[in-house]
Amino acid sequence: MSSHAIVESRSLALHRAVAARLLVDERVLERARSRVATWRREGGVHPRYCAEWEHVLTGSPAEVAAFLERDDEHARALRQASPFAGALDARERWQILRSM
Repeated sequence: MSSHAIVESRSLALHRAVAARLLVDERVLERARSRVATWRREGGVHPRYCAEWEHVLTGSPAEVAAFLERDDEHARALRQASPFAGALDARERWQILRSM
């Protein structure tokens, strides 16, 4: 497996855990929406990513979770600039990555 494929596989695994978390804790989704608004306001992330995430995050928790679990080109591209940083603590991230 190429190093790029490994990175994408790890990102998908982490985002699948985030998807499970946001189904039981709506604050995860609220924080992601707030982060994208901050990106937009401060200009730290390309406007295309902001717009795409804003569109995804208008969905219900189940719809957003389904998007995070997708393994297609669009979802992979957006995961490169994810507003879900901090949704998992360091221990959770480590356990997921170690299990791979």
